[in-house]
Amino acid sequence: MTPFRVLIVGANQQDGTVLRSHLRELGFETAETGTVEGAQALAATFKPSVVLLAAAAPDGPATSLCSALRAAGSQAAVVVVAGEADTPVALAALSSGADGYLFRPFQLDGLRATVERAGERRALRHEISGLRERIRGRLALVGTSPDLASVFELMRRVAPTKATVLIHGESGVGKHHLAQLVHELSPRRDRPFVEVNCAAISEPLIDSLLFGHGPGVFEGDVHRRAGQVEAARGGTLYLHEVGQLPQPIQIKLLRVLQEGLFERLGGRELVETDVRVVAGSSRDLAEEVRGGRFRDDLYYRLSVVSAALPALRDRKADIPALVAHQLAERSRAAGTPPLMASAGLLSAFFAYSWPGNLRELSAVVEQAAARAVGGELRTEDLPPVLLGGTAELGGGSGLIPGATLFEIEREAILRTLEQAGGSTARAAEVLGISVRKIQYRLKEYRAGQPGRRDPATVVAFGGAARLR
Repeated sequence: MTPFRVLIVGANQQDGTVLRSHLRELGFETAETGTVEGAQALAATFKPSVVLLAAAAPDGPATSLCSALRAAGSQAAVVVVAGEADTPVALAALSSGADGYLFRPFQLDGLRATVERAGERRALRHEISGLRERIRGRLALVGTSPDLASVFELMRRVAPTKATVLIHGESGVGKHHLAQLVHELSPRRDRPFVEVNCAAISEPLIDSLLFGHGPGVFEGDVHRRAGQVEAARGGTLYLHEVGQLPQPIQIKLLRVLQEGLFERLGGRELVETDVRVVAGSSRDLAEEVRGGRFRDDLYYRLSVVSAALPALRDRKADIPALVAHQLAERSRAAGTPPLMASAGLLSAFFAYSWPGNLRELSAVVEQAAARAVGGELRTEDLPPVLLGGTAELGGGSGLIPGATLFEIEREAILRTLEQAGGSTARAAEVLGISVRKIQYRLKEYRAGQPGRRDPATVVAFGGAARLR
């Protein structure tokens, strides 16, 4: 049983005595205070995992402490202690952030189950918060397009397993970011994450890089060297562009996946390893198998779980969020106010085909930010390639710089609705506007002309792009 710390707040004498006795019998560390104010002070020093809060504390209702703890950033789970007459207060506390409630009379088993469940929710919140902090700077993980969401959900489900994962996607879509996410969500998160780029490396060098080599294999090197498979022991090995591995190396990798064994280059000793393999490829490996360039048995081993990251041109509804995210990260690192993306700039971004995907987007935003004057990114800050007729006009609806603000907003709303499968609620969440506003705009579009309204502008608020 996890030794949670439990803070008792505002309990009357009888409740306090029973709770202390039961909690100590169960092995929990406890502290107690009679007031909400005292609880706020103790929360900072005692750092409880769970707060047992009386529905009617002497200096205020349970809802006030729930709100105060959440506002202060505390991740402690809050359980409201109540009698039947306090049910309305307990329900109100739930809407203010409480994690559960406990009714008198207190039974030992019921108290243990309630505290442990609340503590587990608190631990999960802490884990999610830490994970978000670790992945915050990874551009590929920003966005809410349906294709991206389905990939994330698949990775969330398979990450705790030992299954190998094959990630397909064009160059620049962020396959290595997704591989890192799989590692961070797995039980191996505290072990090494090792990335190897398999592209355009000669057979002896990639053999040595992956599996190490014995003394004397390379001129002047008299030492035995460990490879990246050994370096990743207990953790995750990400093989970028696995489709470019030479056939002899494919055989050695297959043995690692099947038996957990390999030989160093120039050596005869079998080395045992425990490593989870995630592979990425911009090539169609099924086509490589049909062409005899990739082993079918290795392909089947690698693709136990297979996912495809969408190209940026297929998730253009995420562009405002992606741009805002990069600008927010840039301003956070520099300690400066975030730059804004002008409507004209986003119009050019929507029109462009982005052959380099997120890698190209990141470079363009960085270049534009370096040229920006006055706190706003404008079309004149963009490189010529984005303004030189390379727009993708799929469906005949691409925008070009110089479009009216009404046209820009209409394009953003209609494309986001398309990506969201027609869901106005999901589109509103992506764009940061109300469902009612989207419905009003759709009526305007059907009528063929804008109604009276404020001009549309695109601004950045705390790292989120919004249309208003």
